[in-house]
Amino acid sequence: MIPKISDFGIARMFGGDQTTAYTTKVIGTYGYMSPEYAMDGVFSMKSDIYSFGVLVLEIITGKKNRGFYDDEHDLSLLGYSWKLWKEGRSADLLDEAMGGSIDYNVVLRCIQVALLCVEVHPKNRPLMSLVVMMLSSENATLPEPNEPGVNIGKSTDTDYSQTLTGTGFTGDAMNDR
Repeated sequence: MIPKISDFGIARMFGGDQTTAYTTKVIGTYGYMSPEYAMDGVFSMKSDIYSFGVLVLEIITGKKNRGFYDDEHDLSLLGYSWKLWKEGRSADLLDEAMGGSIDYNVVLRCIQVALLCVEVHPKNRPLMSLVVMMLSSENATLPEPNEPGVNIGKSTDTDYSQTLTGTGFTGDAMNDR
């Protein structure tokens, strides 16, 4: 696996020394947007990192993040990937269509990097240059990922604020918008 995708468009919207920007017109495809962009219109280069991580998980699993839902565990693709990672069963994420000639160490490295990319806090996501280094170096020691942003499953209005709490967002933050 050789990563070739590294820009999802948001990073190009910056000028000069700008590292973070805000918008009142959030556009894009839900499921790929970082939590801070989808919720508050805050975007940075780390927003593209989040999108990249989602895409890597989609490639590995053969499933789309948008519309994926694991009824048994009430989880989205990110939540399901995180659950299997914590259980030491990340290899179960691999799309069967990839066949048996896959180097599982490479796949597990890609999953770990993807989970680092979809962390809820932008400051914890790696820069793309570090992502490239982590994916291209078999000897690099990778940090353990934290719980991803927006790893929730389907929710109802009554459990919405409680569900978001697990993602690092709180009900109060939602009401303050």
